[in-house]
Amino acid sequence: MKGILWRIALPMLVCAGLGMAQQSPVEAAWRLVAEGKRAEAVALLRGLVKTNPRDAEARLLLGSLLMEAGERSESIAQLSEAVRLRPGSAEAHNALGEAYNTFGETKAALPEFKRAVELDPQHAQAHVNLAAALLSEGDAQSAIAHLDQAIRLFGEKPDAAYPRYLRAKVYSQRSDSAKAASELARAVALQPDFAEAWSDLGEARKNLADDDGALAAFRRAVELNPGDAVAQTRLGSELLESGKAHEAIPHLDEAVRLDPENQSALNGLQRALRQDGQVERADAVKKTLAQLLLARDIADQNLTAALELNNRGAELEKSGDVRGALEKYRAAAKLQPEHVGIQINLAVALLKLGYWDEGISQMRAALRRDPGNRQLQKALEDALAQARAKGIVLREQ
Repeated sequence: MKGILWRIALPMLVCAGLGMAQQSPVEAAWRLVAEGKRAEAVALLRGLVKTNPRDAEARLLLGSLLMEAGERSESIAQLSEAVRLRPGSAEAHNALGEAYNTFGETKAALPEFKRAVELDPQHAQAHVNLAAALLSEGDAQSAIAHLDQAIRLFGEKPDAAYPRYLRAKVYSQRSDSAKAASELARAVALQPDFAEAWSDLGEARKNLADDDGALAAFRRAVELNPGDAVAQTRLGSELLESGKAHEAIPHLDEAVRLDPENQSALNGLQRALRQDGQVERADAVKKTLAQLLLARDIADQNLTAALELNNRGAELEKSGDVRGALEKYRAAAKLQPEHVGIQINLAVALLKLGYWDEGISQMRAALRRDPGNRQLQKALEDALAQARAKGIVLREQ
């Protein structure tokens, strides 16, 4: 299940951090954070870890602040060192997992979250984080136990809203709208400003033929987060189905503005406009939708062709015809330049044929697209080591 919403926030670590054995300078950094002076806190913490490299608590806070500032490399480095210094700390492993996840590296985050719940089975947030990562990887079955445990640990507190929201997603995936609606109703009761839960609650109620309840939930979701294209689409579509085409148009217009390639919103908008008598606008939107569908069809055809070329290349490479394979990989990469798997195959073939500069360049590009791929990182390091051993001078990347 992709697109899972993450609700990880620094205050979770703040609360945990204040419960640790504290050092006065780190307390000062926490106070700066509480006052909104994050840049000053980062400067103070950098000084602390420079003076005392074994200060794991300072590294934990520094790494988390850098994570929220979008500074991946230093954030991961600080939190990794905190884990090395405190291998038995569930909080450290959880914080490192959150950093990996923040930077889109779910596969790297998973083992950290798993270790955190192994070390501390009562760490509710780690259970939530692990479950969300598992859901992102499509493993709903494994996520269920961790969601249920988090819900038990949080009890009837606002923090329980998010695991209930995720639990509802699993129920929805299994077409159990009644249980999904029940979990989402409890989520919004615990956290009334949870816009995404309101939106999903509307969808669950719609599946249960509760049109009035669905419309109310969709309205609440848009009130709370008008910048959510999905919520605007759902509200507009429900209004349209309720015979309120004129009222639906502004919401569907906004959904298209927020997400110009939103097929559902475009389709709903052209229908609403036509029902409202705005035929000329409806025709223009219909034309846009047709162009979008054509572009997607071409993209699908290109992907199919690229995968066929890639597979043919793999067969040639396996039979020993690396040059023939390289030709196929190049053709595939031309059709799908963003496809990491094709790019890796191209890189490996280039390296096998002695094209070190281009091969390493391709491998680096693939790693930039999939930064959490540790196997690829190791392959790149091995390739660089071999190039150095052969005395090959590479261009600066």
